[in-house]
Amino acid sequence: MMVLLLVLSLTVVAVAIGLLVHFLASGETVMEYYHIIFKISDLQISSNSGQNSMYQFKELREMSENLVDEIFIDSALRKHYIKNHVVRLTPEEAGVKVDLIVVFQFPSTEQRAIRERKVYSILNQKTRNPRALPIHVSSVQLKAMSSSAGKLTIQACCGKRVAPFILNRIMSGDIAAKAAWPWQASLQHNGMHVCGASLISHTWLVTAAHCFKNDANPRSWTVSFGTTINPPLMKRNVKRIIVHERYNFPEQADDIAVVQFSPRVTFTDDIRRVCLPEASESFQPNSTVYITGFGALFYGGNTLNYLQEARLKIISDDVCKQPHVYGNQIKIGMFCAGYLEGIYDACKGDSGGPLVAKDLNDTWYLIGIVSWGTNCGQKNSPGVYTNVTYYREWIASKMGL
Repeated sequence: MMVLLLVLSLTVVAVAIGLLVHFLASGETVMEYYHIIFKISDLQISSNSGQNSMYQFKELREMSENLVDEIFIDSALRKHYIKNHVVRLTPEEAGVKVDLIVVFQFPSTEQRAIRERKVYSILNQKTRNPRALPIHVSSVQLKAMSSSAGKLTIQACCGKRVAPFILNRIMSGDIAAKAAWPWQASLQHNGMHVCGASLISHTWLVTAAHCFKNDANPRSWTVSFGTTINPPLMKRNVKRIIVHERYNFPEQADDIAVVQFSPRVTFTDDIRRVCLPEASESFQPNSTVYITGFGALFYGGNTLNYLQEARLKIISDDVCKQPHVYGNQIKIGMFCAGYLEGIYDACKGDSGGPLVAKDLNDTWYLIGIVSWGTNCGQKNSPGVYTNVTYYREWIASKMGL
């Protein structure tokens, strides 16, 4: 009898443990990445971005991502679908090949092979229906990726951030969230922060020319990444500084420079490149844009150790060129952003840093470089920024991006 009771007790305990393990495991989830390829038929598109074509790459990228969003949001996998991102568009004969990464979050209890079949079945079924883009059905491919490969592929894409988008204000001293602006860099002269800069590749930054008005010797400069200057997330040595040929201090025109550093950085959640807009793109007055930097909170103040952020509005040239604002000081290749009533603005130490805007797919583009202004946050004296689209071809000529 004692043995029987012991066996029954052990059985009950084993069943209870098994059930507990099952319920705990069922609450766990895993991120899964899939590489999807399909061909969009009957398109005429050139790999030469300067040539007019039926579809611009940026527009086609947005349409492809929206299409995949619709496919999975309107499916049995909608609760597990996270996002997708186009990583490559390749012009082919009578069409364009689209490579994209799709991210899901699944319960860990189900076999991955089963989930992969579900994803492919939905993709194959939905792409047969008439949609905004004519997909060549036989071209649709799907391949599961390892978590590390999927994550690295997305990290290599420009203009993507993982931090939650909670905006603070640069003038009130609030701090940017970790990984919120992963392209932000600090240019330091003999170990002291002087200017901001934006990461646009594994080895290149773009910044303001006036940062180097006193010393353009690369050996005097280093660059650091992260949301704090001390301690830095990562530091690199500056290898080369290229200031725009027409820049002539104290004049404010052509205030742009590119900086090469070494060794190259590896893209992570905390360090990523921002996208560069095409030279043909324009950004409308009153559009919302964002600045970041380690600059002072008021005119005459000290630079800060923690990255700050602020939301601004683009100001039209007609307004910024009015006599009570900046008049004829606004030249071609410049634009204004901020508020005529003041308050939110860049300040000393923010020079060279990014002014960015995002598109409908949450991809961020560098549209301006902090250049100059009268004091900080003063009425009728908004910040003036170097127009990146105007200098887009110059950037490409120096570094091939």
